[in-house]
Amino acid sequence: MSVSGTVFHIQRFSLHDGPGIRTTVFLQGCVLECFWCHNPEGRAARPALRYFPDRCIACGACAMACPRGAHVIRDGAHLFSRPLCRGTGACAAACFAGALQMTGRRMTVDEVMREVDADRPFYASSGGGLTLSGGEPSLHRNFARALLAACRDAGTHTALQTCGECSWSALATLVHLSDLVMMDIKLLDSDRHRAATGMGNEQVLANARRIARSGAAVVFRTPVVPGVNDTPGDIAGIAAFIADIAAARGVALRYELMPFHSLARDKYESLGLEYRAAALTPPSGERMRALLEAAQAPGVDAHIR
Repeated sequence: MSVSGTVFHIQRFSLHDGPGIRTTVFLQGCVLECFWCHNPEGRAARPALRYFPDRCIACGACAMACPRGAHVIRDGAHLFSRPLCRGTGACAAACFAGALQMTGRRMTVDEVMREVDADRPFYASSGGGLTLSGGEPSLHRNFARALLAACRDAGTHTALQTCGECSWSALATLVHLSDLVMMDIKLLDSDRHRAATGMGNEQVLANARRIARSGAAVVFRTPVVPGVNDTPGDIAGIAAFIADIAAARGVALRYELMPFHSLARDKYESLGLEYRAAALTPPSGERMRALLEAAQAPGVDAHIR
């Protein structure tokens, strides 16, 4: 399979991206700009350069490799001008200290499948498999479709994580090839959704209904972010929406609440990005239990993940 896509991470032995032990493949690029995003290295359409000053030994290899002069060694110190960087990756390839790293690389389906197949014994014993995440996998529709099909041909369980902000034509084929779909619903109000993520949610809600009608196994999820959607009213509203589409389908649908965490702070620093969620505190266990009660009130099968 020569079809290729940009992969920014492959996480082995993942326990939180679907049932069992999983290999999660993260694809580059997302249309949303959630300010709390836990994977900012995967938001841009192209791989970006991460810089870790504490690892730099000021050897000057990057300065010699960079065609733009973004790296300068002066008085034994490494000075990096990110505005000059064009993301060629030449400096990262020359940096043996690991201070400069590109966030993603092109991989073929065969290359990814070799890594997936290496974990097959864990899938058999745990009921796990491959999870396709991002970023937003539908942005790599041909690659994602070919990878999911290869896993299905190999008898590997497939799961798809999506933000839902994409055309149904792009998403439908991936849903069809997935044994489980995990879809985020962050807010019901479109204006508030736009303020938090940069885009309205009409497409997201429409796709949530379509996925439910398709008969696919689906789990809806809400990242609980302080000041964004952490009130009982917000969560109860989303749960009521899920209850409505579940009733139309005639089956119960699972709903997961995922508490915000601040573990991505270092990622933003390494990418030269402002971490706009720096002042946020993860919701307490008591707060999450109160939100869980709100989620369960409409009769939804709700859980804290």
